[in-house]
Amino acid sequence: MASDDTRFDLNDDDAQLLPANDAPSPDTGRHSESLDDENTLKPGFVRRVTDALEAGDHEAVYNLVEPLHPADVADLFELIPADDRPAFARAISDLMGGEVIAELNDHVRELLIGALEPDEVAELAEQMETDDAVALIEDLDDEDQQAVLAELDPEDRAAIESALSYPEETAGRLMQRDLIAVPEHLTVGDLIDYLRENGDLTTEFWEVFVVDPRHRPLGTCQLSWILRTPRAVALADVMKRDQTLIPVSMDQEEVALRFQKYALISAAVVDDSGRLVGQLTVDDIVHIIQEEAGEDTLLLSGAGDGDINEPLQRTIRTRMWWLTINLFTAILASAVVAFFQDTISRLVTLAVLMPIVTGMGGNAATQTMAVTVRALATNQLTSSNTVRMIAREWWIASANGIGLGFLMAIGCQAIYHDWWLSFVLVLAMVLNSLNAGLSGVLIPIGLDRLKIDPAVTSTVFVTTMTDTFGFFFFLGLATLFHLSA
Repeated sequence: MASDDTRFDLNDDDAQLLPANDAPSPDTGRHSESLDDENTLKPGFVRRVTDALEAGDHEAVYNLVEPLHPADVADLFELIPADDRPAFARAISDLMGGEVIAELNDHVRELLIGALEPDEVAELAEQMETDDAVALIEDLDDEDQQAVLAELDPEDRAAIESALSYPEETAGRLMQRDLIAVPEHLTVGDLIDYLRENGDLTTEFWEVFVVDPRHRPLGTCQLSWILRTPRAVALADVMKRDQTLIPVSMDQEEVALRFQKYALISAAVVDDSGRLVGQLTVDDIVHIIQEEAGEDTLLLSGAGDGDINEPLQRTIRTRMWWLTINLFTAILASAVVAFFQDTISRLVTLAVLMPIVTGMGGNAATQTMAVTVRALATNQLTSSNTVRMIAREWWIASANGIGLGFLMAIGCQAIYHDWWLSFVLVLAMVLNSLNAGLSGVLIPIGLDRLKIDPAVTSTVFVTTMTDTFGFFFFLGLATLFHLSA
């Protein structure tokens, strides 16, 4: 899995992994130099880290990053250039605990995990909750996945293999195996003694599940009830019997809806026989809600994952495919007008092609706008990486404009046999694609800076830009080359 030029070592004598429960806690007072009022990393702080990396001053990098919360360290990985991320990981190797890895963006984590040996990945996985460990391992290819599983403790390996046996985006894949379940015959005092005397129990839970001899859930006891109830009271008298059970096969979107509808903090996950096999907690559901909300919008626009950290080539392929489909829908619309071209002049030939230029510009702008709005909503796009985001969209727009422009020019030449008309069409599509890409990113960013919701108002401005300049580029170039004469 690791390559010699990118591998960073997490097991040096002076760089041991930080246990998850020893991670620093967020403290706005300590982090005032690194975080702004919106709790995002300041551009100046990101620059100081980047400058220290470029200078090879790993001690300075470590001193800057050490006070940060794991979630802020994960954000910092996204904000620094991709080429600097392996070096950054080496500089803070003993801060790279499971909590940081769990918070990383999927594409960033994929890059870093690919630079580790199986035993190092296994060491990270053992620090995580089961659901986070599964997310870490599931995207590896089969060979690497088996190598990592072989390095795990038998108990952890069994739990992760069990989770991987369930389909993706189901409760079984997402659930945590660490929970506390006790029989109904205990008293509150018995339960308190059990919790205190068993050091191997999970340390993070909101409620205790009460089960029957067949391990089927009967009810739950919230910690607040346990702490405020006399020791002699039986659990059967204090537990809440009405509970929401989540089947292992339930889709994650439906799980999120149940948490939202019933205001759940945690919920039991049961198998087909009704046995308690895991639990889901609200922190997991927040991620699901965020993911599903963005996913539906991005699917409508054909913008792929909509992640600004997705590899550039993959983004271009995804958007090119969808735009190619939209290209043929635009051609279909223009064919209706072309039906009458035998009776009209050369100027109307331009009118036949204009909807293609403007329509493809509008489709490209919608993709860019959807990604930008999502990135703003999830704090992926901040003042620290705005310039890089604009440059990224410029290259994507250039590639799509050139590719689709030449594809359309071939069709134009085959029908009209006019090299000048085909050349104007290529140039107009490239220019309007660039216009669409920049409009789709700059308009939402500008509206966000003005405290206006870009999700609500961006579309009308972006559509105006692509339509207006699309007509201007095409007709202006046609006039310049005397095609309308």
